[in-house]
Amino acid sequence: MAVQVFTAVTGAAWESALVGALDRSDHGVTVVRRCVDVSELLAAAATGTGQAALLSAELRRLDGDAVARLGAAGVAVVGLVEPGDDRAAERLRQLGVAHVLPADAEPEDIARALREAVAGAPPAPRDVADPLAALPELGVLPEGGARPDGRGRLVAVWGPTGAPGRTTVAVGLADEAARLGVPTLLVDADVHGGVVAQVLGLLDDSPGLAGAARLAGAGTLDRAALLRLAWAVHPRLHVLTGLARADRWPELRPRAVGTVLEEARTLAELTVVDCAFNLEDDEELSFDTAAPRRNGATLAVLEAADTVLCVSGADPVALQRSIRALDELREALPDVQPVLVVNQVRRGPVPGDPRAEIAAALQRFAGREVAFFLPADRRATDAALAAGRTLAEVAPASALRGELRALAAVLAGVPAPASSRRGLRGVRRAG
Repeated sequence: MAVQVFTAVTGAAWESALVGALDRSDHGVTVVRRCVDVSELLAAAATGTGQAALLSAELRRLDGDAVARLGAAGVAVVGLVEPGDDRAAERLRQLGVAHVLPADAEPEDIARALREAVAGAPPAPRDVADPLAALPELGVLPEGGARPDGRGRLVAVWGPTGAPGRTTVAVGLADEAARLGVPTLLVDADVHGGVVAQVLGLLDDSPGLAGAARLAGAGTLDRAALLRLAWAVHPRLHVLTGLARADRWPELRPRAVGTVLEEARTLAELTVVDCAFNLEDDEELSFDTAAPRRNGATLAVLEAADTVLCVSGADPVALQRSIRALDELREALPDVQPVLVVNQVRRGPVPGDPRAEIAAALQRFAGREVAFFLPADRRATDAALAAGRTLAEVAPASALRGELRALAAVLAGVPAPASSRRGLRGVRRAG
């Protein structure tokens, strides 16, 4: 049976000839509708009468959400670009179009790509080159310092509601990794109340992650653009600030956030993401695949991360919240195995030896071993917050700073500092 195809390449001089060639020849495809814009294409896809869409990169209002909606409707996508237009080809790939061909490709080649896209086959090599292969290093990674596979590690810092210290841990890890010589990018992805900019004394009205997500949605995000949007705190630490207002959360669509994180892997050896706490699904929205979800960005980060740190407080209330949050994470993303970090450990809230008691409680009720304990050091954290600086700058001898430095060394896969007392259990060293 022939593959039923929609086309949306209005305005291209070669569109009529191509549609005619596909219809006249026995290529196993049939053009069932020629759409004039994205709205008509999405409406046609919703009818269930087509299996694939053939579209051009110049189609107005084409973005990542439109491609995602086509996929949700069961419509595979093949893109066409003007011959030699590498930028347009890369834009389509960023939008999620895996099959991209030059417009002067033979009709049988285009028909084959449509059949492969419908069948879910991996795309074959095309004539359009990948322009990212020729991009030079942009300053975050030192010359010759790129990882062999071209992808840096991604660490998500997550935890339950309350104030377990997610941002303190995320900022501390990113800063210490950078001071250990690892090019690092810190991303504030907290859709409920990101404060990384305030903690580091940066302007919180800069585009940051929201600006990067907009470019990702339009298919125009690259390493150069990402670097322009990031603050340089010091030579090896860059920061993508979060939302200036919590009501701007619809700007962080999961697909766009995922594209930003993939680009971040090419920019820095280590990306640390400060996440929001909430994982629950909105039941009223769950039936609408096109509706934005406030917690979708958090789920996208956790799913993409190489390591997920679950940061818990050390008092009974915080521990109970952590146990419940771990259950929620198991339900939402069963394949994610979080690394448990207990923060703000001190004598008082928990009787006896706090580390032993906390470890036993979490093992019993959550089935998790504590990988790392971080001591409470209110004087040092207050000083850092008041100055808008990191612990390494205001309290270099802090015990908390020392533990964060040891944790950063393991996560970044570099030798631990000589002052570190022990390694981190439960976290595989970066390869």
